[in-house]
Amino acid sequence: MTHPHGGPDAMGVPRWDFSTNANACGPSPVALAAVQQADAAHYPDPQYTALREALAAFHGVARERIVLAASASEFIARISASVTHAGGQRAWWPALAYGDYAHAAQAWGLRRVDEPAQADLLWLCEPSSPLGNAETMAQVVAEQCGVIVIDRAYEPLRLSGRCSLPDAVLDGVWQLWTPNKALGLTGVRGAYAIAPLQSQALARALEQMAPSWPLGAHGVAMLQAWVRADTQHWLAQSLACLRGWKAQQLALLTGLGWTCLPSEANYFCARPPAALDTPALRAQGVKLRDTTSLGLPAHWRLGVMSPAAQAALRDALQSATARCAELTA
Repeated sequence: MTHPHGGPDAMGVPRWDFSTNANACGPSPVALAAVQQADAAHYPDPQYTALREALAAFHGVARERIVLAASASEFIARISASVTHAGGQRAWWPALAYGDYAHAAQAWGLRRVDEPAQADLLWLCEPSSPLGNAETMAQVVAEQCGVIVIDRAYEPLRLSGRCSLPDAVLDGVWQLWTPNKALGLTGVRGAYAIAPLQSQALARALEQMAPSWPLGAHGVAMLQAWVRADTQHWLAQSLACLRGWKAQQLALLTGLGWTCLPSEANYFCARPPAALDTPALRAQGVKLRDTTSLGLPAHWRLGVMSPAAQAALRDALQSATARCAELTA
């Protein structure tokens, strides 16, 4: 089964790729240099001792709470399998959500339920995907007795607002982090989760289910660079730039008749005034992300891009509109 994603396709890497949520100011110079200098001639430490300690120190948690993953999607599949193995039968995720939650549930026989309180495994994401908003998480977390995972892939790319849960509540749920988006290095796979304070058994089960060396040398290098102070300084500067680019991009699309939905992240969803000629856009190097598979038909998710990319998007949209007018004249 092919899972819909943004990014490269059969035509290669789009010149103007609005279809992913990677940091358009990236790649991070520090992280890129670390990846380029990674020792690919040798296996990483199979226990990832230094990396676990660095991630734990960065988040102020015990080392034992860090669970490494080959990617967010790999962790989604692994924890779904683990919950099923422990006797879980039901899962819940928001109506608008990343498709891999549903794919993993289906693969492991977890039945979707309508009420979060009935679920053995529950998924949340903040900022949410595809909308980029705060989830209404507090009530869900308070009522839920099963395993709760909050996907925080876009937290480092939040341009406004703040997480709706305090740290004390976050300590009671799983937190999934994928820094490659914030670093502008989505081609480097690597993620990690922070286990809740009282989930030692599940954390051990997930470790036992992991393949040998889930992270290669390049993933280790990226995650080690992620926690460095100079990387975090670069990220903070990039967010200031992205806020200005986002305002320009929203104004551009609104001026072209699009309806743009609110978002707190470096992406937003929008509905065009007419159906898009996506092959024509792709032929001009522009790619957007159809959100139908994310539960939002007739809309497109657009990552915030540079002014040059926005100009290319404007020209491609106007060209496609003109061509359509000629065909219907």
